[in-house]
Amino acid sequence: MKWYWKILIGLGSLIILIVVVNIAANIWVKSQLPKIINSKDSAYYITYKNLEISLLHSNIKINDIVLIPKAALKDTINKEGIYSKVDKVEIKNFKVLRFLFSDKLKAKSITVETPKAVLYVRKKEPDIRKSVVEPFEKMITVSDVFVNHGDFKMIRVKDSMAVLSVHNINLNVDGIIINDNILKDKIPFEYSDYKFRCDSLYYHPNEFYHYQTKKIQTTKTDLRIDGFKMTPQYSRREFVSKIPKEKDLYTLSCDSINISNLDWGFNKDDLFVYCGVINLEHAAANIYRSLEPVDDKSKRRFYNTMLRDLKFDLRIDTLKVRNSILEYEEEKSLEAGPAKLIFNPFNLTATSINSGFKKTKLPDLKIKINCRFMNDCPLDVNWKLNVMDKKDGFNINGRLTNFNAENIIPFSKPYINVTTKGTIDEVRFNFNGNDNGSAGEFKVEYDDLKFTIYKKDDRKKKNKLATFIAKIFVKKDTNDKLKSAHVSVMRIREKSFYNLLWRSIQEGLKKILV
Repeated sequence: MKWYWKILIGLGSLIILIVVVNIAANIWVKSQLPKIINSKDSAYYITYKNLEISLLHSNIKINDIVLIPKAALKDTINKEGIYSKVDKVEIKNFKVLRFLFSDKLKAKSITVETPKAVLYVRKKEPDIRKSVVEPFEKMITVSDVFVNHGDFKMIRVKDSMAVLSVHNINLNVDGIIINDNILKDKIPFEYSDYKFRCDSLYYHPNEFYHYQTKKIQTTKTDLRIDGFKMTPQYSRREFVSKIPKEKDLYTLSCDSINISNLDWGFNKDDLFVYCGVINLEHAAANIYRSLEPVDDKSKRRFYNTMLRDLKFDLRIDTLKVRNSILEYEEEKSLEAGPAKLIFNPFNLTATSINSGFKKTKLPDLKIKINCRFMNDCPLDVNWKLNVMDKKDGFNINGRLTNFNAENIIPFSKPYINVTTKGTIDEVRFNFNGNDNGSAGEFKVEYDDLKFTIYKKDDRKKKNKLATFIAKIFVKKDTNDKLKSAHVSVMRIREKSFYNLLWRSIQEGLKKILV
């Protein structure tokens, strides 16, 4: 037999051997894979329609996958755990020998196409690691994960309420590392990079609010959220009927939230969140408080204390709020309606926002605000505090100019049953304070200021006597001069920082007007 025939026969035999081995291995893997994914240790029962295995390329493709908790097969009423359908899963570069002699897959990557998953939970804060991560750690270890066009819902078992819903998820996680030591950490794996994108998110964390967004995009270093909304679950009347003590009701929205230079994670058991810049564009915040419920007599903490007592490491270099609107409404009774303060447009820049977690020294937190008060006149405020100051010290100063006094009526009429006319040419204030109170200088210049006081029992009728007395005792103008008064106000412990600021301004006005 000539030499080239020997080579051809050898190559042919080798090819036949490879084909036979591949077929035999396919048959063995196909019989073994269901045992691995549906082992006794697994909490889930997994079925599929088609399975393709290429030992030559070390790839596995699985189509039309259905996943349900094994417990649900026995108890269809009290369902708990993940229920999922997946169009296709592709596992690339899996370790053939390890798979042949082990009950666990190890591969370079896994791609999950169009998963539709629902997680039913009993607890208010479910243990995602135990119910989601651990069962799949026992089946497969991969370096890269890709999820394309997925939908995810979290539903409470007791009332079938959707707690969380995320639509059209696209996720890439690269460089995943899992070992025995990492599994003990808060995040049970390490990664080199990730990208996440979804079209919308809905979250219902408690009885009173739900959150919604449009598109979310995030990487390891940047985050963008479009169309954010925090919406009350109840109307104002319903909210007031459900709270035992005075409490603010918030309605928030923001066209876009951009976070740059983001870094977060755990240092051992300690959470850290670091941000370079947080930029909020076209935000709208409405804060409503009814005075009908009983007062909350607990001490209100200043921002120094709130940040100092945070239980994680927070650092935000710069916070920017641009082209936004801030509204505060306070309602004494339904008859009077809410007294309303408006700051529009509202712009804010804050620097060096830090928590006091495991720190002894921090730079001052500085806040600069420029806006228009009551949609009318310019208001500029500078506010400074230090988180590590246990006396909660602060300095706040500001300037308001060219204010038409009639524009304060949406606040003064419902709040103190008074209307005003005239021009406030300029207001200046500079207050230093702490947890005990504030003191400083208040200055005002005004022209032709007039007050009309209305009756308590008929808020539409003018109280002629009180209005006449006010006309006698209130100085009509400051004769083109900026009048000054020293202000000192004690803090009411159950009231907020803004109450102290307002009372300081009010005290200055009293001293100069009367």
